[in-house]
Amino acid sequence: MVAIFLTLPIQHPSVILLLAAFEDYLIGDPGTLLHPVQVIGWLIQKYTDLTIKFCQVGWQRRLAGVFLGLSLIVGSGIVGWLIVESFKIVHPLWGYTSEIVLLASCFAGKSLKVAVQDVLQPLNSQDLVTARSRLSLYVGRDTDNLSESEILRALLETIAENTVDGVTAPLFYAILGLFIPGLGSVPLALAYKAASTLDSMVGYRREPYTDLGWFSAQLEDRLTWIPCRLTVITLSLFSGKPLKVWGICCRDGVKDPSPNSGWSEAVYAGILEVQLGGKNIYQGIVKEKPLLGDAVESISMDKINRALTLTRYCFLCWLGIAVLVS
Repeated sequence: MVAIFLTLPIQHPSVILLLAAFEDYLIGDPGTLLHPVQVIGWLIQKYTDLTIKFCQVGWQRRLAGVFLGLSLIVGSGIVGWLIVESFKIVHPLWGYTSEIVLLASCFAGKSLKVAVQDVLQPLNSQDLVTARSRLSLYVGRDTDNLSESEILRALLETIAENTVDGVTAPLFYAILGLFIPGLGSVPLALAYKAASTLDSMVGYRREPYTDLGWFSAQLEDRLTWIPCRLTVITLSLFSGKPLKVWGICCRDGVKDPSPNSGWSEAVYAGILEVQLGGKNIYQGIVKEKPLLGDAVESISMDKINRALTLTRYCFLCWLGIAVLVS
């Protein structure tokens, strides 16, 4: 694959994809630069505030939710394409650079690793107070009273969910864009990123998002379905015991109300021989999540690091296949 890469010109779509993946691996999301997700999140928040203020009837909010979902997802793809093409008019090198930067911003591999290590560092020193505080920045559950084992479970569940939403699904759509002439990877990857951000911000089954976010949540579920199953299959093959792991996913993945997060958590639970799910507390309200996997072993820091390694291997496997095929 390295030999093939060296023979390709920089403007080749697969080279752009490789360089974007390399940028994410080395740099991740630099905090000093404006991130596309920040812009998307700002637009969602402003639109949500206006909708809640002026749309009081359920059907009005549902209609507003459809408009929000379609306009932001399609609009993000179009804006991404326009940015790249505009820079190419100025100079081809500027166009390729903008393409690499935008595409790298869609991958969250480095960010996921940094976030997990940010919590593991104080946990390794038995500083539960700091670990809980840092964990609260990355998860929605209440963290004030979590034990060490509960913190580790939260981290593993975060890795499992974000591997699909933030790593493999954006890569899947970036790869898909390679094979659409005149489009490229950026528009599809950015469009999926917009869908994922919409789901995380308004895709809740509680007020005031019940009607506003239903369309975005349903659409994101469907956009993630194929990448999620491919991720489960890939990780199962890496495990060395694919039939056993796949059996656990088929048994437990369907227990979760989400058509995707149950499967992504179940595959990590099956490979690492641990159990995920159980009692979580959100804003003081206890919620019992289905148990996924078998509690053969306890969740440890080593298991967390192994999970991050699995995520990296899956990403690299897809990337290698995409380059060879393209």
